[in-house]
Amino acid sequence: MTHKVHPKSFRIRSMSDWGSRGFYGKNMPGFLEEDLQIRDFLEKRLKDAGLAKVDIERFPGRIIVMVEALRPGFIIGRGGGGIEILRKSIEKIISRGRRKRFLSSAKSPIDKGIIKIDVLELRNPWIHPGLVGQWVADQLEKRMPFRRTMKQSLEKVVANREVKGARIEISGRLDGNEIARREWLQAGQLPRQTLRADIDYALKEAYCSYGVIGIKVWIYKGEKLD
Repeated sequence: MTHKVHPKSFRIRSMSDWGSRGFYGKNMPGFLEEDLQIRDFLEKRLKDAGLAKVDIERFPGRIIVMVEALRPGFIIGRGGGGIEILRKSIEKIISRGRRKRFLSSAKSPIDKGIIKIDVLELRNPWIHPGLVGQWVADQLEKRMPFRRTMKQSLEKVVANREVKGARIEISGRLDGNEIARREWLQAGQLPRQTLRADIDYALKEAYCSYGVIGIKVWIYKGEKLD
């Protein structure tokens, strides 16, 4: 029998790398939990900035959070004030979690200045599946017809020269119908079983008045032979 596999984890090390990297050691479970909390916080806080990706690298005495977004000025703020607010918020998240694990509320177990945030600007949102999925979710939440939304987004994705193929799939109570179903559109090539295929993938959700709509986006950018 076949099994569904996440397209990105299927190609770890051959086409892409882990989202969390660095020196974890015996504290890996706790550190990975911190990484998940940091990502959840940034996805909620930076939704309007067009957040596409968050990578975290850990070194002794240093945590580097790399953020890729469509509007970096929204994140950085005037004079870098936005970065400082985010850094302090992340320090609080880490300190709160470590107090629970170490059962020590006397003082924070994290040194100040240990967090560094790097922001990278993205030029084209239509080659990043996370941003495409978020656009589709925003349109569905505005009660736009799902077929028109899927067609418009797919046309904008495949119009890019570096994109060889794409697929958009949504499921749920589409347009408020009582019976949930799944619909999809695909254009171009999408060799999901080829390990050297550069396929990016994202899953988003649209929270509509009639229920939650799941959105999956695949974008194929050709093969990498090296």
